[in-house]
Order: sequence, then structure tokens, then C-alpha cells
Amino acid sequence: MGKYLAIVGGLIAMAGGIVLVIFVWWREFYELVFGCIPPLLFFGGLIAVVAGISSIKDAIRTRKLEEEAKKEAEKKETA
Repeated sequence: MGKYLAIVGGLIAMAGGIVLVIFVWWREFYELVFGCIPPLLFFGGLIAVVAGISSIKDAIRTRKLEEEAKKEAEKKETA
């Protein structure tokens, strides 16, 4: 029974929150959402740049390892 009360209480809290945002705090909510967009764009771009640099480094490292493995294979064939 306690689980159902928690679900009902959560639904009531969600409905109350939506009503308050729509009818009472709409302007503040609007400003909060639009105030979050620039930092989200900045940090999203930062993450994309870091991921791109990491990908390039991994590709270079993989190429070097493949070249070393190829050279070692050639040495074993000639020996």
C-alpha cells in the first residue's frame, strides 16, 4: 500500500509543480530555461572538441602501432 501512496503522492506533486510553473512562475521558468542555453552550448561544444582531439590522438596511436607491428613482421620474415 505504501508503494501506491508514494506513486500517488509523486503524481500530485508533479501536477502541482506543472500548475505552479504554468500559472504562477512562467516568466521565471522561461528565463531559467533560456539562461541555461548558452552554458549548455558552450560545454557541449567543449566536450565535442575534447572528443575530437581524443579521437585524432587515438587514430595516430593506432597507426603507429600498426606500422610497428608491420615492421616486426617484416623482420621476422627476413630472419
